[in-house]
Amino acid sequence: MALPTFDYVKAASLDEASELQKKAGNTAMIMAGGTDIIPLLRDRKRTELKTIIDIKGIPGLDGLTYEEGKGLKIGGLTKLYTIQNDPVVNEKNKAVADAAHYVASAQIRRKGTMAGNICNASPSADTAPILIAMDASVKIYNKETGERTVPMDDFFTGFKKTAVVPENGDILTEIDIPDLGPGEGSAYLDHSVRKAMDLAIVGVAAWLKMDGRKVEDVRLALGGVAITPIRAPKAEAFLKGKELTDDVLEQAGEIASGECSPIDDVRASAEYRTDMIRVYTKRAVKKAADSIKA
Repeated sequence: MALPTFDYVKAASLDEASELQKKAGNTAMIMAGGTDIIPLLRDRKRTELKTIIDIKGIPGLDGLTYEEGKGLKIGGLTKLYTIQNDPVVNEKNKAVADAAHYVASAQIRRKGTMAGNICNASPSADTAPILIAMDASVKIYNKETGERTVPMDDFFTGFKKTAVVPENGDILTEIDIPDLGPGEGSAYLDHSVRKAMDLAIVGVAAWLKMDGRKVEDVRLALGGVAITPIRAPKAEAFLKGKELTDDVLEQAGEIASGECSPIDDVRASAEYRTDMIRVYTKRAVKKAADSIKA
């Protein structure tokens, strides 16, 4: 199917992109990788779109850096394939690389960005749960108001909505992921029908801080089981202060499964998703604990 007619603008700066976006409102869309925009245009899901603002030529947005004790900084134009294969990411926080790897196919990951993946705001977005579990934050630029930082806990504001408000001229420029400290580990697991080119039926991310054999702190994030990715605060509270025995892991999975509100759709029933949260929460917590370096 041919794409509809639209105006293409290649922005030279963040200020230009922000100004263009605000002026056009919901009739324009920012393009980084383009892997979400092209299907929207092709399938006529955003018939109001008249302008595509390409930001790929703006300097300073494509990059990945790591600082000991602070963590990873991922630019808004950094490709998922780069994150997936970066040796530093794989060494310092493999769960982040794993989440990038789960997105679609190798071809899509060579074009798509992590920033685009979360801005698309699919409830099943693979990179969202690990960013929430890691207590990551994003930087959002606006020509009129400047730069602001938003914690990932506050990023998703509703179904397909985020703290990035295009009509205001907002552009996500950076994702900041804290470093894993002593006694800390993380994991992300995705369950889908196929290994590639499929949205997650469920996704579970876990971050743990252990004090010897007991859980000192924990963050659990679930994808595909609500209108946005969510935390599992009751399961987190249950795990704190406990040793990770098989029985404790089973109970944590049961509690997490009771905190979600999935829907029935063509990919899975609500009942199946709920049970998979039980299973994958157990696995993610155990994997996070096993990842902690001695």
